[in-house]
Amino acid sequence: QVQLVESGGGLVQAGGSLRLSCAASGRTFSNYGVGWFRQAPGKEREFVADIRWSGGGTNYADSVQDRFTISRDNTKNTVYLQMNSLKPEDTAVYYCAARPAYGGRDPNNYDYWGQGTQVTVAS
Repeated sequence: QVQLVESGGGLVQAGGSLRLSCAASGRTFSNYGVGWFRQAPGKEREFVADIRWSGGGTNYADSVQDRFTISRDNTKNTVYLQMNSLKPEDTAVYYCAARPAYGGRDPNNYDYWGQGTQVTVAS
């Protein structure tokens, strides 16, 4: 089992920045790929970014490319999502998820999920 806890969400003005953290406990986290997803009210959960277990490969949704950066510190069992130039359309609950090695863009690939953290971007 892997337990995931997100933090770092909040209210920010458009153009601002936030850094989300996904802290893991349980099995060897460094063996797991991690993805960030988000879900806005009335919408389906959508892929934001993911990172491979080694940290050597990352992918981003087109909507966040060049604004968001995913990274990981396996010594701290934590994955980060640095979000810059935030827009009102980034408002959502953000979730991190994990699965062995690599998860990719499909949320159905992931075995473990956190409880989510709310990000609200005011215009």
